[in-house]
Amino acid sequence: MQRVCFLLKVRPERLAEYRERHRDVWPEMREALARTGWHNYSLFLKDDGLLVGYLETEDFEAARKAMAETEVNARWQAEMAPFFESLDGRPDEGMHPLDEVFHLD
Repeated sequence: MQRVCFLLKVRPERLAEYRERHRDVWPEMREALARTGWHNYSLFLKDDGLLVGYLETEDFEAARKAMAETEVNARWQAEMAPFFESLDGRPDEGMHPLDEVFHLD
């Protein structure tokens, strides 16, 4: 299982709304994530807008590709894009995995 961690930056003026939108993620979005191989997926948000994402998957690139092909993901990404700073494209395209340097099993 591949562990993936990534960082994004939420605009400070959109933090409250971003948190609110993630309290009730669309059921079809949750189903698509699970179906395309996104497991143990979590988002963590600091008050300064730093967003840390973590997930486990068999193949991150395959999971990203499968998710990108879903209609619900296109809608979700379009709605989420205005929340982020410094993005060229959709938020899911801005996920650049960090190098894992230690893991305690």
